Amino acid sequence: MENIFAARVEAIRSMMREHGWDAVILTGSDPHASEYPARRWKQVEWVSGFTGEAGDLCITLDHAGLWTDTRYFIQAVKQLAGTGVELHKMRVPEQVPIPQWLASRGFPEPVVAVDGLCQTVSAVAALKAAFDVPVTVVSVPDLLSPLWAGRPEIPSTPIITLGEDLTGESRVERLHWLRKWMILHNLDAIFLTALDEIAWLLNVRGSDVDYNPVVISYLLVTMEDVLWFVRKDAYLDPDEETQASFDEVAADEVTVCDYDEAGLAFSTRIPDDVQRIYVDPGTLNIHLRECLDESPCEVVEGLSPIPLRKSVKNRVEIEGMREAHLEDGLAVEKFLYWLEGQAGRVDEWEAACKLQSFRAEIPGYRGDSFETISAYGAGAALPHYVTPHENAPILEPHGLYLVDSGGQYLFGTTDITRTVPMGPCTALEREDYTLVMKCHIDLSMAVFPKGTAGCQLDILARNALWQTKRNFGHGTGHGIGFFLNVHEGPQEFRQNFNSYPFIPGIINTIEPGLYREGMHGVRHENVVLVREDGTNDFGTWYAFETLTLCHYDTSALVLDLMTPGEIAWLNAYNEHVYRTLSPRLPGPVAAWLREKTREV
Repeated sequence: MENIFAARVEAIRSMMREHGWDAVILTGSDPHASEYPARRWKQVEWVSGFTGEAGDLCITLDHAGLWTDTRYFIQAVKQLAGTGVELHKMRVPEQVPIPQWLASRGFPEPVVAVDGLCQTVSAVAALKAAFDVPVTVVSVPDLLSPLWAGRPEIPSTPIITLGEDLTGESRVERLHWLRKWMILHNLDAIFLTALDEIAWLLNVRGSDVDYNPVVISYLLVTMEDVLWFVRKDAYLDPDEETQASFDEVAADEVTVCDYDEAGLAFSTRIPDDVQRIYVDPGTLNIHLRECLDESPCEVVEGLSPIPLRKSVKNRVEIEGMREAHLEDGLAVEKFLYWLEGQAGRVDEWEAACKLQSFRAEIPGYRGDSFETISAYGAGAALPHYVTPHENAPILEPHGLYLVDSGGQYLFGTTDITRTVPMGPCTALEREDYTLVMKCHIDLSMAVFPKGTAGCQLDILARNALWQTKRNFGHGTGHGIGFFLNVHEGPQEFRQNFNSYPFIPGIINTIEPGLYREGMHGVRHENVVLVREDGTNDFGTWYAFETLTLCHYDTSALVLDLMTPGEIAWLNAYNEHVYRTLSPRLPGPVAAWLREKTREV
């Protein structure tokens, strides 16, 4: 019996032969370059069966490959078995990205088809630059629709607006800031395509994408007008909150337009005095770029100014994030207390559901910030393990259980990982647990000068592992949005040479890990706020304030591997967690937490 995914690859090849294409490239993203797409745009999953959050497909007449990074290697090997799709590894020294791989295939006059709605301008430019011969890139919007029976529609969910009491800034203030930036750069208009940027600028939220409180839309801002291209046709009979949100946005002189009119607007809705329009080629899809080429405007390409501005939280947002981590910490501690008596009785999925139920009790809870990674033993060796909903592994009374989870609240977003000893652990499990804890603490204790970037700090979260010739393949930490996407930039802790510095107001995770295939995985994650730490003759200094409030289990530590400074930090952190949370915890949970946070 033919594998269904192999059959889908062959169907694409039939399309290629019909149109004379040498290759087809499909991304794991959507028309807005989103990290997490809605079901409609999970093209890579539909074709190959690979469910990881990062992966691109390239199909030729004699080869089909999936390109993904170290987080998904083990998962990809299992899910691609029998599909005829081969794994190509990224974020490894020997990596060969899709453009370079295609260029090496020797096509004399290559013709490459892409879904023009889901391929960015930057990606197409990189593809063309990889070839020594002219390459024709054919943009085919919704390329898979003729093959994909029952393809999901573009989602449209209820919309809400957030007031200044939550965001610290009105949409009018944020639009005023953006227009000042446009004046400084001699621009008449800016076209925004990234969903979290639009949500932040307009102070709107939805749930069009699972776990991401965004609204699928585009936004055109000129010096006089704001056009919001959203699925207005889906709200012919809107709920009261959505209608009130549309009315509130319109009151601030934002015109609500239909989502499908975005491309047409460049030739019909742009005023004559708009001469220069700014776009970010990293998020603008090639289909809309081609529509722009038909307008009379000069198109200026560059990085959007919003991610950096959005990453630096204002006073109100910071206080909201503190509240979110306090409430979230109470929920996670209640879960860990419950978990202690469940070894051998519950499975990974049941544990994940229990944790979600504790978060759901919090006023202002709007859902999880990503799908909970609930992984016992060997499952935790997959950094982005997908917990089975049925027949999930039992949490046994020994070894390590990893739970990576987070919540979306009206007042903030959380992301936390705890690796929990479920009982006796092997010497290797304890050693790995301790080394990763050292890495986490060493970065958490960092003091650094103004202008320091994440790539310069990343070594602090790897040194203890490197000294024992161990490592992890994923980034060490990412920015977090305010009641927005759990992943945001532009700053990050990663070995890549990202020059964006860490500055006060940025909120980021610290999450080193270690993974042994078929055995266990360890990750310790907190969320931190960058704060000022004084100025002297040598400059201005910054440090981290930990926002996450949940104890670290010390029972699996090998204390001889830790320095006195690391032990002191851990003791102080656990004591802070106890003193902050215990007054609001039920008596038995508070007493249990007291024992868990005793000095080591």
